[in-house]
Amino acid sequence: MDTVKEFNAYRERMNDKMMSVPNNRIMKRIYSLDTLTYQDGALDAKTKEMLGLVASMVLRCDDCIRYHLQTCHEFGITTEEMMEIFGVANLVGGTIVIPHTRRALEYWEALSENQ
Repeated sequence: MDTVKEFNAYRERMNDKMMSVPNNRIMKRIYSLDTLTYQDGALDAKTKEMLGLVASMVLRCDDCIRYHLQTCHEFGITTEEMMEIFGVANLVGGTIVIPHTRRALEYWEALSENQ
């Protein structure tokens, strides 16, 4: 199974499990807030995804990074733009972000190969 399909299958399976727990209102509200946050508003959804990606890289959350990379890819962000996003994340987050940038670039390439 390729990297992108594996990540999406795992994410979907585990999200379904979390959402199937009765009375799991807190998690359902968090997911709802996440969905609402990334919709068009004063900032468009594409810009919000780029911001989410930088924040995820600075926080060093590989799953979040992959999620935002995938959405950025769907928005048509180019590799040149992505490299600038990586630059911002590394400037803000410091050199500790470099390993996450390597994995992010690897996933970005996998997304591009799966077009």
